Amino acid sequence: MDALVIDPVLARACGAALAVILIVGAWQKLRDLAVFEASVELYRLLPEALVPLFARLFPVLEAMAGVALLFDASRSLGLALGLLVLGAATLGVAINVSRGHTEIDCGCGGAEGHTRLSLALVARNLVLLGMLVAGAQFGSERALVWIDYLSVAGGTLMLLTLYAAANQLIANHPHLAQMRSGS
Repeated sequence: MDALVIDPVLARACGAALAVILIVGAWQKLRDLAVFEASVELYRLLPEALVPLFARLFPVLEAMAGVALLFDASRSLGLALGLLVLGAATLGVAINVSRGHTEIDCGCGGAEGHTRLSLALVARNLVLLGMLVAGAQFGSERALVWIDYLSVAGGTLMLLTLYAAANQLIANHPHLAQMRSGS
């Protein structure tokens, strides 16, 4: 059976959007490493001695994945690193949600992010993993023309807008639930 081949415009838009998401996420974590380290510690998945190392290594790998996705020659490395960091983050969230440990911040938005762990966060990350796989492809053999590059730019902006909207909905959900219950 042949592998699913997608249009190169879609592949590039997904890859560019994921690159931006990964690079910005890494920057937010590195900008306030103490906050990210505290979030990693609250997940209670690593021995305490490994938390500082993980908190420093994770955003570096995240940034490397984002940068690698931008170039044809390193796209497969971007896929591997992206699967590693997004997979680890998704697994960490899923484990804590299954434990009922949802009152902690995900650590994905740096100091300004205040998103609690939830199944919606797991679902968002699964969509990102799908976009990562799509974005790491080269697409069909169709040559890109000038209008395709405009389509890639527009598609990238649209995907980033959807990502931002989804993040805001996920972050606001606990507050909306609290308002509905009258607490």
